[in-house]
Amino acid sequence: MALLLVGAVGFLFPFYYMIVGALQEKRDPTLAGALPWPSNMTLSNFTDINESIDLGRSLLNSGIFTGAVVLCTLFFGVLAGYALATLSFRGRGLLFAVVLLLQAVPFQLLMVPLYVLLVRGFGLGDSYLGMILPFAINSVAVLIFRQFFLQVPREMFDAARIDGAGEFRILRSIAVPLVKPAILTAALVTFIGPWNEFLWPFLITKEQSLQPLAVAVANFTQTGAAFHDNPFGAILAGSTVLAVPAVVLFIVFQRHFTATDASTGVKG
Repeated sequence: MALLLVGAVGFLFPFYYMIVGALQEKRDPTLAGALPWPSNMTLSNFTDINESIDLGRSLLNSGIFTGAVVLCTLFFGVLAGYALATLSFRGRGLLFAVVLLLQAVPFQLLMVPLYVLLVRGFGLGDSYLGMILPFAINSVAVLIFRQFFLQVPREMFDAARIDGAGEFRILRSIAVPLVKPAILTAALVTFIGPWNEFLWPFLITKEQSLQPLAVAVANFTQTGAAFHDNPFGAILAGSTVLAVPAVVLFIVFQRHFTATDASTGVKG
């Protein structure tokens, strides 16, 4: 127990130090700075970075980007996971192998052809659609939904087919309600990626009004931070605003990660 407590404190300390640094009026990089003095606490760092990058607009951009990616991931993930788990068709094993293989392909290898295709080919530079499309389908979500659908007894699907229900009716009325924990798990796992994504939005957007918060904070670090009285505090303030939504979501919904009610559809 004591070892677990020490480990938890070790993992949480950087997050705690980030918040303390964001609230310090004068930078104190020493270890003693982790114990803040009330006289040195202020919200001016948040005000300074907001004046430089417009935190509200950047948060809205991150929300649009992340929300659209999560919705697309859930929609296509449910369809693909259901097909791979319950339908019999030629090439299903090969298709599943391709999904697994995609896990080993770094996104960085695809950025150059994606950039040429989306920006030069389709003219989607400086647009939300250009940011969203490369992340619209997530192979991890497909695997999550496939595994959860495999836990649902096939007799339930077969009985619905005998009653004349089509595949989309079965998916909507039987499969999806039984795997709601998988939907929540896939949403939370998917959320953290686009919310913290920097490189692709940085490449695809040049207008500051379209940049998500991760890109805006990085640009502020490189160009605008030096002109502030406490640049370290302003950077940490932006990082805190970026980190808090993800941390809150995981704390609130962490108990649902391993929950499943697939067995509730079968009696006896």
